Amino acid sequence: MTEAYGQRLGEALRVEHAPSIVTRALRAAEIAVTQIRCDNPLPEMCGPLQREDAFLVTLHLRDSRNREYWENGRRASVCDLRAGESCLHDLKRDPTALPKAFHFLAFYLPRAALDAIADNANAPRIRDLSYEPGAGVNDVTISHLGGLLLPAFSHPDQPNPLFVDHVLLAVGVDVAQTYGGMRPMSRPVRGGLAPWQERRAREFLLANIKRGVALREVARECGVSVGHFSHAFRRTLGVAPHEWLIEQRVVLSKEKLRDDGLSLSDVAAECGFSDQSHLTRVFRQAVGVSPGAWRRAIKR
Repeated sequence: MTEAYGQRLGEALRVEHAPSIVTRALRAAEIAVTQIRCDNPLPEMCGPLQREDAFLVTLHLRDSRNREYWENGRRASVCDLRAGESCLHDLKRDPTALPKAFHFLAFYLPRAALDAIADNANAPRIRDLSYEPGAGVNDVTISHLGGLLLPAFSHPDQPNPLFVDHVLLAVGVDVAQTYGGMRPMSRPVRGGLAPWQERRAREFLLANIKRGVALREVARECGVSVGHFSHAFRRTLGVAPHEWLIEQRVVLSKEKLRDDGLSLSDVAAECGFSDQSHLTRVFRQAVGVSPGAWRRAIKR
């Protein structure tokens, strides 16, 4: 079992609470992200992680001055890191640092995940990633994707599985392209889903609207890879699968709100929201008013 995400990563960095989010959209491997925060670190080196053929990409959420960084037991750099910058770490090289106060997201990308991403893109597999040990990189894509995931750590019961799959796969693709030089051997698929695939995807998503489904489940129903399905779905319907599912939950919630016998909590449960506050937040963002206000307006 890897030590590079979740509570085992927290233990190595001497942090008690290390919440993580994992996607298994790629059958061959997991991609994960862990939030790590420490305001009062101990004055000694963090414990080394076990060696494995994998990478950590850290998105720093606070500034860190004079950070000392080692690879293979030798000091590689001393530099300042700014909030919003990313660092790459090869877990085959025993990366470690002298801790200062820190707060970051750590994306775990095993070799098997990078191989699967390259296979889905019909591209040669990546041999290695190009990076400067310990140096911060202003990767706007990683910063944006990390920002999208932060609310999921505040509300761990609410993240949409399709949304998590979509964002973490996007992180993997960005790393493969930006630092691994991945380029497709053939042109990307120009078309969308076949009519039967679109119909099956809609039916499957709606049938599971209360529990939510992972991206790989819907792709499997359509007989295609996760990467192809995500691209083709957006091409066909104009939005990503998780965005379409949110739209359908709002549509269904409007139907349920017409039933005075259902409380707002009942509506939330029937439509796949984690609770009433989750329903209210999403409904207000989509419609412009709260569910209660919308229900009162249609009764006038």
